[in-house]
Amino acid sequence: MPSPRPPGLPAAALPPLLLLLLLAAAAPARGQQEYEANKQNACYATNASSVLGYACNATPASAPACDSYLVFRSSPPYTTPVLVSYLLNSSPDAVAAANAVPTVSPLAASSLVLAPVPCACTPGGYYQHNSSYKIQFRGETYFIVANLTYQGLTTCQALIAQNPLHDSRSLVEGDNLTVPLRCACPSPAQAARGVRHLLSYLVTWGDEVTSIAARFRVPARDVLDANSLNADQTIYPFTTLLIPLRAPPTPDMLASPAPPPAPTPPQTVPAPSGGSGKGKWVGVGVGVGCGALALAGIVSLLFLRARRRRRQLCGDGESGRQGKVVLDVSSSAEYGALASGKQTTNTTTSSSSSATRSLVASDVRGAVEALTVYKYSELEKATAGFAEERQVPGTSVYRAVINGDAAAVKRVAGDVSSEVGILMRVNHSCLVRLSGLCVHRGDTYLVFEFAENGALSDWLHGGGGGGGGHTLRWRQRVQVAFDVADGLNYLHNYTNPPCVHKNLKSSNVLLDADLRAKVSSFGLARAVTPADGGAQLTGHVVGTQGYLAPEYLEHGLITPKLDVFAFGVILLELLSGKEAAFADAETGEEALLWEAAEEALVANGGEDVDRVKVRAFADPRLHGDYPMDLALAVAALALRCVAREPRARPAMDEVFVSLSAVYNSTLDWDPSDYGTSGSSMVGR
Repeated sequence: MPSPRPPGLPAAALPPLLLLLLLAAAAPARGQQEYEANKQNACYATNASSVLGYACNATPASAPACDSYLVFRSSPPYTTPVLVSYLLNSSPDAVAAANAVPTVSPLAASSLVLAPVPCACTPGGYYQHNSSYKIQFRGETYFIVANLTYQGLTTCQALIAQNPLHDSRSLVEGDNLTVPLRCACPSPAQAARGVRHLLSYLVTWGDEVTSIAARFRVPARDVLDANSLNADQTIYPFTTLLIPLRAPPTPDMLASPAPPPAPTPPQTVPAPSGGSGKGKWVGVGVGVGCGALALAGIVSLLFLRARRRRRQLCGDGESGRQGKVVLDVSSSAEYGALASGKQTTNTTTSSSSSATRSLVASDVRGAVEALTVYKYSELEKATAGFAEERQVPGTSVYRAVINGDAAAVKRVAGDVSSEVGILMRVNHSCLVRLSGLCVHRGDTYLVFEFAENGALSDWLHGGGGGGGGHTLRWRQRVQVAFDVADGLNYLHNYTNPPCVHKNLKSSNVLLDADLRAKVSSFGLARAVTPADGGAQLTGHVVGTQGYLAPEYLEHGLITPKLDVFAFGVILLELLSGKEAAFADAETGEEALLWEAAEEALVANGGEDVDRVKVRAFADPRLHGDYPMDLALAVAALALRCVAREPRARPAMDEVFVSLSAVYNSTLDWDPSDYGTSGSSMVGR
């Protein structure tokens, strides 16, 4: 349900970009900042300077950046330092250190969290720290994002001004927003008095300036002066107060004191500009704007609660073990199988009804009804008794012939309900298709479509073509990349809820008879729902060396950007022919392809990929038969995908669009246009 709009809003407002320019030109240099005074609730009624941000103390070109602090209140799903840092675009380690807690430690509900962030003056004349946010559900508004998700660390007016390309009254699920967070740097006068940092504190009900100042051990007069407030002015929930600090804040400042006695509700609500009552208290009734905020909050929370109750289409796929363990779950020869699939000896046959009962207990009744349930004897016959010559080396997958058609039978130990549930609910040509199953003596046998040309890793690193020494040409490599991007884009943006594969690598990309790619191995896939804030945490990190994104390896953070990172590694493999983890030619030590790529591809002292370096990086088996401009584009895209910071990586839909352009240009590329010598292509 769309959130109700605050009443009394005009139908139109000044264009945000024009408004920013006008305000930037008029904003004077100042040492004190203007308080929002509840103006943040009227998204379209006011664009006062106070709601667009804190004004820079000098011209944008001369105002230096500074270290500042934001205060956030932990609330689901942002209940650990990692998830809070992901929302606020801060360093997980810095957030954990500032709060003296482990990075993945759960935070007490509604506890205050310090987030150190860099703060800089923007061309618009306002200090801010930028984060990013994707609209999670239909009906989500700037008002909800500003006041509920970010709790008042930004405003709907600032969001409108910062995102002029989006229709502010009709946001669409999946829209990516730039979120300007309210921060500021000390003025010269403050710096002269020893102020080193300004902290943006979130005002809540029951707060007063004196209690806030006491919490951070600063004089109340300093807080009033920093925010251009008088002692009798009212402060409001969902606004920020700047706290001038002479030293970094400490975790003990965040401890919650005993709740004060409830204040007597005032007879009248003070005007935003001030009043004659005891205006230091945050009143319960803070005007129509807060009433609308409360209503929007109720609607949003009810919506999110309903979303949480929806059955997830993707499963966890991970154990509940505590601690962080990194496991290599496959070899380079893997053919769509989890290495955790246990090899067992089976001597008796289970009936199809037994298989059905087992899987129904795993809550995939609908999946079973749509699948062929095989008897063990049927699969035993199809695989020649699970003969060793039918087994794909290094895996628990067997080649089979069922009713005259080729198939792949994978033996998996334990509960496979999540993998089966996912595969039965997705339908895409670039995702491997599950056709049947059998349960026998505790093991599950999954029957897949057969990919005649095996794993991509074999073609890139193991000779390909069944050991015939064949290699993939440029067009075929681009086709593979395009197919994988197509499948991931479907998982991230067209399944409900979105799914993260979590185990993407070249050995889990299968090639059919036409060398079209299919993503396989969904045993670790997980849903990332809007109710989770688009991110989850795990204490059980599994994966293959060279494909694990830093934030997952270090903190267990799971977002769709995890797949984007692994896809970037696959792009680098396709471009170079190297493995994701390889032995360095000079030192003999293991090196990771993604870590070596920037130095290998970017010109010294530059930011763009270098033509000469790309030529040296490219797989020599291509013999120069590729268009250099497109190779440069693929290299640049790969580097963006493997950026260390997840927010610096493109979303999968953007990756897919970029690769579509490369793919279409590759189809139009004719090597004969450049002569018969393949090597002549390299320099063009």
